[in-house]
Amino acid sequence: MKFHQSIAIFILFVTLGLQNTSAQPAINKFDANGERTGVWEKQYNNNRIRYQGQFNAGKEIGVFKYYSALSSEHPIVIKIFEKESNLAKVQFFTVKGILESEGAMEGKKRIGKWLYFHPNGKSILAEENYKNGVLNGESKTYYLNGKITEFSHFKNGKLHGSLKRYADNGILLDDLNYENGKLHGAAKYYNNKGKLIYWGDYENDLKVGKWEYFENGKPEDFKINKQK
Repeated sequence: MKFHQSIAIFILFVTLGLQNTSAQPAINKFDANGERTGVWEKQYNNNRIRYQGQFNAGKEIGVFKYYSALSSEHPIVIKIFEKESNLAKVQFFTVKGILESEGAMEGKKRIGKWLYFHPNGKSILAEENYKNGVLNGESKTYYLNGKITEFSHFKNGKLHGSLKRYADNGILLDDLNYENGKLHGAAKYYNNKGKLIYWGDYENDLKVGKWEYFENGKPEDFKINKQK
């Protein structure tokens, strides 16, 4: 009787073991068309995990985690792919798992608003807007205390339009204008008390025309003959 019980228990464990084995998904497989399908996991030459994720007919779907060759403890990139498009929500981390930036990507190009974080991984360092992988639209950077340090505009990856810089107490320091990446138009500079120091115009990164300087609160006029 005990012999039969032992056999029954042995068969039960074997069956459970087979069930657990069959429950484990096969990885790194290809479909009938030679496309990656199902769960995939790749390693670096040192056998650390390079990435983990799932494919459907060669397309990434759902959550993908990418790791540094130095550590497999925390992913340095997490991408969440949309099922019916080439878009993905993306987060970048340090090797220690601290959030560095987040936004959306279409293929390998950044699109829309991206947030960048101070080393604490929580306070926002910068907000940028992208179109087809290049800066386009408003861009803001912040001090750790949350006050804005710079507010600028980009067009096709180049500074274009107003740019303002501030001290960490909110006082305006520089009030400039750009065109296609070059200083162009009115420019005003202030001291850390918010008082105007000098102002004038730029043309293609060169000072032009009349510039007015202030010394001890009194204006002094100078003529500028196109100089940097």
